[in-house]
Amino acid sequence: MTPPSPAFLRTVIDRLPALKGQPWLPLAGGRTNRLWRVGQAVIKAYDSAAASPLFPNDPAAEARALELLGPLGLAPEFVGAGDGWLAYAHVDGQVWQSNPAPVARMLARLHQASPWGFRPAASGSAALLAQAQAIAAACRSTLPPAPPDPGVPPVSRPCLIHADAVAGNLIDGPGGITLIDWQCPASGDPTEDVATFLSPAMQWLYRGRVLSPPETEAFLSAYPDPDVTTRYLRLRPLYRWRMAAHCLWKADRGAPDYEQALAAELAS
Repeated sequence: MTPPSPAFLRTVIDRLPALKGQPWLPLAGGRTNRLWRVGQAVIKAYDSAAASPLFPNDPAAEARALELLGPLGLAPEFVGAGDGWLAYAHVDGQVWQSNPAPVARMLARLHQASPWGFRPAASGSAALLAQAQAIAAACRSTLPPAPPDPGVPPVSRPCLIHADAVAGNLIDGPGGITLIDWQCPASGDPTEDVATFLSPAMQWLYRGRVLSPPETEAFLSAYPDPDVTTRYLRLRPLYRWRMAAHCLWKADRGAPDYEQALAAELAS
């Protein structure tokens, strides 16, 4: 991604009078888009080429999610948006590192929100397997054989999912856990968020280590709907194979850290 110029930031700040005259500094951590802290807000510049088959990069979807969920404390408050950029209120806190139980409870709250107007995500084992096979087919290298289809049907009532609930998108602050980076929300299966958070590859990429068995059990025990966790366990082999395909897709396109992430996912 070509770094946006200072003129770009000045143009954005001119659209947001409350930010005029505020100091700005670049923020680290984003793997897809560029971020700056400006006063009490964050400005995001989108890289339209950064989307992957598994993780879209949709500014309009993020704006809609923030407007819906910001007042509920599940996402940052929406500040404004324009061509290729979005601004939201800065969330005080630290990137999540430990104690998965509050994350499980927060995701369960999110999964009660209306999914109306968001893209449909793959649901059910047949759709997950087809999506994973399509990603794998676009890679130069190969994966171990896919797991068998366990015959899990699509969810009867899709819910709103973040679809990128990795550790780096979780801010642990005074008000609890807040999800940031809403560029790929969807209407889908709550197990999608469970699988992404528990993914060994995603934990390694964003936290530097995979979850231990007790941490995984703490998360699953804290999620309040046992039907969701039971469904996740049935789908887990497919979710893991699909994430491995995503890591291989990224590694093939010049992201070397995804090679280690792939190894972590396959070792699980």
